Amino acid sequence: MRKPPAIAPGDTLAIVSPASACDESKLANGIKLLEDRGYKLVFGKACYDRCGFLAGADEARARDLHNAWFDQDIKGIICSRGGYGTARLMSLLDLDRMAAIPKLFAGFSDITTLHLALNRRGLATLHAPMVYSFVKERPAWVAEMWFDAFEGTAPIALPEGASRGKTLNEGSVESEVTGGCLCLLCDSLATPDQLDAEGKIVLIEDVDEPPHRVDAMLTHLLNAGVLQRAAGIVVGEMTATDAKTDEGIGGIPWREVVAERLSALDVPIVVDFPFGHQNEMSSLPLGIRARLDADTGELTYLELGVEK
Repeated sequence: MRKPPAIAPGDTLAIVSPASACDESKLANGIKLLEDRGYKLVFGKACYDRCGFLAGADEARARDLHNAWFDQDIKGIICSRGGYGTARLMSLLDLDRMAAIPKLFAGFSDITTLHLALNRRGLATLHAPMVYSFVKERPAWVAEMWFDAFEGTAPIALPEGASRGKTLNEGSVESEVTGGCLCLLCDSLATPDQLDAEGKIVLIEDVDEPPHRVDAMLTHLLNAGVLQRAAGIVVGEMTATDAKTDEGIGGIPWREVVAERLSALDVPIVVDFPFGHQNEMSSLPLGIRARLDADTGELTYLELGVEK
């Protein structure tokens, strides 16, 4: 797996919007964090555009990604937000050329689609907060971990003060990390860049999905024979899920759904690991080896996610 070079204060970063539109005011806190750290920022031309539920036309959003990726002066790319629309870009992007030019690429949620595609082509990426993520106050360690992952301070591990995962299945395993947002993992099936869980630690989380849809998506990954190939599973939070229970059909809390669907798998599994759409957002390299200790709820990387 190729790693992107570490970045450092003084470098130029591009902010792009591959998915949904974002109000400029909602990015102010994240922009300030990056600028206060010493980074220079440039913005994709479609960063603040609106085209229905998208940040500009597909061609414009793809052009922004290409321009940022192939500009040698831009050392890293951070997505403004997720939402919806990244999958519409896949046929417009030169993914082989992008993956051949190692560059820091960070985001999550709808950005899962690009992580899977770039990882499959041999480039490590970063499942991490986006600029929009800092529209609300986060624990101080969230931004610190963000910068540690960018700059390669040390292999990623949960900092003091962060929550730990809760044991669903005991055990430990060392392997490459993959995964992301549950609905996008399901959407990847039967595409050229579908989730490859073979022998890997799979990250799973989502937001605003009713409990029965979490059940349906986990069931789909099981029916497809995907999750049975995993070496371990790290479930984050299904954020705002229980509040969306369909009273017409009833349901059970999402943690019970996860336990019922996944506990029969004979691999280490934790739930409530702090990453994704919840308040505690870890920065987790993808395509890089880590150790999952399900007994202690720790995911500790065995190597840097960037080249120093």
